[in-house]
Amino acid sequence: MTTQWLRPYTPGRGRWLVIGWELVALAILGSATENLFRLAGTAFLALAIGFGVVWVVGAFRIMRMGVYVSGYGVRVRGLFRTQTLAWQDVEHIRLHQASHRLGRFEIPSGMTVLIERRDGGHVQTPLWAQGIDFHRRPGLFRSVYQDLRDRHALARLAPA
Repeated sequence: MTTQWLRPYTPGRGRWLVIGWELVALAILGSATENLFRLAGTAFLALAIGFGVVWVVGAFRIMRMGVYVSGYGVRVRGLFRTQTLAWQDVEHIRLHQASHRLGRFEIPSGMTVLIERRDGGHVQTPLWAQGIDFHRRPGLFRSVYQDLRDRHALARLAPA
């Protein structure tokens, strides 16, 4: 059984747009902070280094976000949290019609992949049909979803 984690898809180019947008936003925030507090010299350098570190760490986490698979199970990497589930702990992998509530309004946001655990809980994945990885690549979204289901089915057939 292999424990090398592989992402069964290539990240979309939209991730670079998000990382670039974050750099611009942090630059604007840094400029506003510098003007508001009239920072100069060492204080300005500390602010710039701090924002630079935040940007590098954030960019690294964004590039690593996604769903990874191995012979052991499935790993879901989010921006702040990573969850690993053994295949035997996964009950179903299914599509879910996601929506967001805004007061009394419900706004549909498209199809996502949902992992249902044997204990009755579920794990949201960053696999979203209209997301940054699959925007304008609906065939890839369906292919990744089917690959996850196939890997889960094979793991259930394998002896424990």
